[in-house]
Amino acid sequence: MLFELSEEHQMIRQAARDFAQQELLPGVIERDNKQEFPAAQIAQMGELGLMGMMVSPQYGGGGMDTVSYVLAMEEISKVDASASVCMSVNNSLVCWGLESFGSEELKQLYLPALASGQKIGAFCLSEPEAGSDATSQRTTALDQGDHYLLNGTKNWITNGNSASYYIVIAQTDVAKGHKGINAFLVEKAWPGVQVGKKEDKMGIRGSDTHSIMFTDVKVPKTHRIGEDGFGFKFAMKVLSGGRIGIAAQALGIASGAMELSIKYAKERKAFGTEIMNHQAIQFKLADMATEIEAARLLCLKAAWLKDQHLNYDIASAQAKLFASTVAMKVTTEAVQVHGGYGYVKEYHVERMMRDAKITQIYEGTSEVQRIVISRDLIRG
Repeated sequence: MLFELSEEHQMIRQAARDFAQQELLPGVIERDNKQEFPAAQIAQMGELGLMGMMVSPQYGGGGMDTVSYVLAMEEISKVDASASVCMSVNNSLVCWGLESFGSEELKQLYLPALASGQKIGAFCLSEPEAGSDATSQRTTALDQGDHYLLNGTKNWITNGNSASYYIVIAQTDVAKGHKGINAFLVEKAWPGVQVGKKEDKMGIRGSDTHSIMFTDVKVPKTHRIGEDGFGFKFAMKVLSGGRIGIAAQALGIASGAMELSIKYAKERKAFGTEIMNHQAIQFKLADMATEIEAARLLCLKAAWLKDQHLNYDIASAQAKLFASTVAMKVTTEAVQVHGGYGYVKEYHVERMMRDAKITQIYEGTSEVQRIVISRDLIRG
């Protein structure tokens, strides 16, 4: 069992770290305040290959492994979780799902632009009454012979307005239950597609989260992903991989907050000495470092299993559950280490605390992860 990263992995991590510090850090507080999507920075990430890291080179991607993706996600998330969630959705949910299960026609048509970051994708599963319960789809796609007629509303859609392409999960046959669900690739520009209001969120405020409405949208049969009735399985498979990305995001938020706390503890003085010399602060930092390292190992294990084409469903659920919990704990403690300064925007950690919360909710709440893990334990 080896725990050392390859030279290539180290180079990828360093490149992502340099980009985050040089290009994302300037202006990150202002973008959060203004709820401004980091369009210029996302375009740069595309040029660096960060938006299609795992896509095969034949479709314009980087052809990298999931471990590389986790390392890059952590570094981007240390600085700007709004940029990293855009990266996560495009890589994990859209590109990976399309390349793994889409037809060759769809892959040739859409993957090159997505992998290069020239276009951005979004994943449309959640609805006003169907979040964690993905089987309760109200959005319908009625078979009209040579096309489907898509109607319904999706909400909480990351990249909702910035995306050019949507992967939409819809019910085609209610009588078949989850076996009557399908997945489709839909272009934003098609008639009947409407972007709803932007959500005013507590965290990841630079990420554009919208409702998307579909009214009599004609979806060609060629744009169905997989066989008829494969939509629910498709969503579950894609989300399982997506949880690795969100776990890595949570890890990055936590490790970024710890790095800021260490820096502050070395500079801030109280009672005649730097606060790093007070045991109360030392113990906080020690707990942060230990829990972050445990979260990192869970993330890397899930990524390694995925790269080895082994079952990673439980590993990804465990990684997301634990890393998101660590992110909330560490960022809360980071604010405490900073004291009053931690409560103001200038010192970054209050934003990280706000950003951390969503990692316990999207792409499967912590409660859903516990259901996934416990069911596996019970089955033995």
